[in-house]
Amino acid sequence: MKALTVEPMRNGSVRVEDVEPPVPGENDLLVDGIALGVCGTDREIAGGEYGAAPPGRDRLILGHESLGRVRQAPPGSGFSPGDLVVGIVRRPDPLPCGPCGHGEFDMCRNGEFTERGIKELDGFGSQQWTVEADYAVALAPALERVGVLMEPATVVAKAWEQIERIGGRAWFDPETVLVTGAGPIGLLAALLGVQRGLDVHVLDRVEEGVKPELVAALGATYHTGSVADLAARVPLDVIVETTGATPVILDAMEHNAADGIVCFVGLGSAGGPVQIDSELMGRRLVLENDVLFGSVNANRRHYEQAAGALEKADHAWLERLITRRVPLAEAAEVFAAPPGDQVKVVVDL
Repeated sequence: MKALTVEPMRNGSVRVEDVEPPVPGENDLLVDGIALGVCGTDREIAGGEYGAAPPGRDRLILGHESLGRVRQAPPGSGFSPGDLVVGIVRRPDPLPCGPCGHGEFDMCRNGEFTERGIKELDGFGSQQWTVEADYAVALAPALERVGVLMEPATVVAKAWEQIERIGGRAWFDPETVLVTGAGPIGLLAALLGVQRGLDVHVLDRVEEGVKPELVAALGATYHTGSVADLAARVPLDVIVETTGATPVILDAMEHNAADGIVCFVGLGSAGGPVQIDSELMGRRLVLENDVLFGSVNANRRHYEQAAGALEKADHAWLERLITRRVPLAEAAEVFAAPPGDQVKVVVDL
């Protein structure tokens, strides 16, 4: 069968090649791959920035944003041939640490976790793959065209869960949320904000095209100015920062509302030292009871939350997020050029 593979830590090593078909274990599903989402993490692995192949191997099957159809399922697994499924990305560390031992492996404390398509486990970028039944999540049949958005949706499902848990420290009745960045994560964060009945604002650099159109179609408001400009007009109760861009991060830290919550889910490129007015930030954080926190990855609970959010969403709107589909045979070309103004690129398996 064909698979999209990479030699981690070696720039330009992505290729489509023949690999041995997977052999399912006793508790595994055998899955026919339908689609694979491509994100910034995949591009960074392809660029040689990080990633690790399975022990004893030089190459890794790439891809963690999965969608497949069950071909074979073990008895009692709860799955049947024909079911749509997504594979959970992370596996707990073998020790395990406290969070991993309690099913919260997205919060692993010692870094000994493994991840499909990223760290020491083959990903889902192949025509067939296997997944342990305990790490598979079913999707409604109606989501076949858009179910590949499940994994990025889990990232924002977790972010919103954590925002609401933190808000529960006291009286919490947010009205306005700002999402910085209109990529797939930002747009899905905006979707979940709309589903919560909030006044959603999205900030991005692009002035026209599909991103402003998608925000408008959600019933949210699109902006191209700065966080400071918007904060002068609207109290920013919650900010979900998805760009990873230092100026935007600093702007968000300074201009959230009193008792506000800023959640960072974006990863930017490494840069030089950044100056922060520590007195200003300290006084704001202390005197206004502000919270700044980071969130990454997801566990089964967040996958189930994301599945519900996608099922509830306008499926035509979700399909518009997928701005380019490429066949597996041409998948390596996706990593040879910058993404441009694409929102989500998907490989058809």
